[in-house]
Amino acid sequence: MLDFAIETAREAGRLLAERFGHTSLEVSHKGDIDLVTESDLAAERLIIERIRSHYPRHAILAEESGQSEHEGSASAAYKWIVDPLDGTTNYAHGYPCYCVSIALEREGELVIGVIHDPTRDETFAAERGAGATLNRRRIRVSEIDDLNEALLCTGYPYDVRGRDNFARHFKNFILHAQGVRRDGSAALDLAYVAAGRFDGFWEEGLRPWDVAAGVLLIEEAGGRVSRYDGSPFHIYAPPIMASNGLVHEAMMRVLALRD
Repeated sequence: MLDFAIETAREAGRLLAERFGHTSLEVSHKGDIDLVTESDLAAERLIIERIRSHYPRHAILAEESGQSEHEGSASAAYKWIVDPLDGTTNYAHGYPCYCVSIALEREGELVIGVIHDPTRDETFAAERGAGATLNRRRIRVSEIDDLNEALLCTGYPYDVRGRDNFARHFKNFILHAQGVRRDGSAALDLAYVAAGRFDGFWEEGLRPWDVAAGVLLIEEAGGRVSRYDGSPFHIYAPPIMASNGLVHEAMMRVLALRD
């Protein structure tokens, strides 16, 4: 099933790349500032059709379509979690930082995660117990153990105006880390933590399809994922903090700062 997920993510990525940068791209709003494009919808249709063709009794949770189940499979052991286009705002503005994210749960446990970046032709993939790869080559988290030397990443939640802690966390990390980046694609951010490009990540308000594949990638690459207080993280219960494991406790202390 890992090969199927990789092939499906890459096929959806080709669709997105073919439409990227077109001035005729149709963009609409599904919230005050949350966008959806015709490419989101087309890529999601492609992915769902492939899943239903190959695994008709599996459940699917997709960003634009919500949750769907095959008739009689309400207790399906397998559930695909799909973000057909993570980084929609970037994509809509012609900013080349976006990806396809596909994960698979088996009886509630993440077992497969794939994140494909069409702009760089990079495919991050992981299978439970088998490690994480980038274009089929093994990857590991970084070895940075000092937060002062760490490059972190985060995202701005869509409802940032209602999240009083966000500005404080951002300010404190800027003061305590070597640098903080915000690229606009949480799935790619998590993949970069797994690959050692970033040393840590934190964000509020993410949804299961934003994080599912990335969480497995980081765990299989030797990193750590938790909630802000260090308690176990679940993809249906944000916020999320992820790291190489070595700066995790230091990040927790920064998140606990009250000024």
